[in-house]
Amino acid sequence: MRPDGTTGFWVYIVANRRNDAVYTGHTDNLGRRAHEHAHGLLPGFTRDHGCKTLVWAEWHETRESAFRRERAIKEWRRSWKLRLIEECNPTWRDMLADYVT
Repeated sequence: MRPDGTTGFWVYIVANRRNDAVYTGHTDNLGRRAHEHAHGLLPGFTRDHGCKTLVWAEWHETRESAFRRERAIKEWRRSWKLRLIEECNPTWRDMLADYVT
């Protein structure tokens, strides 16, 4: 859910540090999911590689749209993913507060 109450879905990227491990996912609750990644609450790639910082996110109106975008990004070359992050977040800061209040 967006801060304005709009229901939708998020595609997001979390990272452990600049230009290192990145993970792309999608969720209907960005705040909850970012918290889970930040605290290593879910087993898997993000916990194993310390991907705790939300560095990029994009809102979609439908789950199908978010799922398609997530799958497309996961197929991208690494350099394309890094460019996507750098375009909106050149310092790789945690952007959760920009998306969720």
